[in-house]
Amino acid sequence: MATRIAILAQDLIWSDRLARAVEAAGAVPVRSKTALEFDSALHGADFAIIDMTASAYDALTAIERAHSSGARVLAVGQHDDIDLRKRALARGAERVFAYRKMFENGPATIAAWVSLPLASETAR
Repeated sequence: MATRIAILAQDLIWSDRLARAVEAAGAVPVRSKTALEFDSALHGADFAIIDMTASAYDALTAIERAHSSGARVLAVGQHDDIDLRKRALARGAERVFAYRKMFENGPATIAAWVSLPLASETAR
């Protein structure tokens, strides 16, 4: 069964870009643009990618919900918003990448992230 990755992105361009990167990484994207759609997309997803620049949803709350559901979370946002990046990590994001990183190297970045072992697995 293919790896499913729930994507929460309000911006159509970033939603499409992230979905194409997920597909290129060998996984199945499940897109959403609202918190309600994202809650549905999380069912059966082991991973989630959240665009932190949106007005239609609270990205930090979405990160927390995804993390609480058991999904591993990757967040994407502005490179210079250090405070938001730190808060995303504190809420459960494993990684926070700048848009530029995802634009330039999205498929490889996502593929590497999906194959990373969980911290609890490496502690054994």
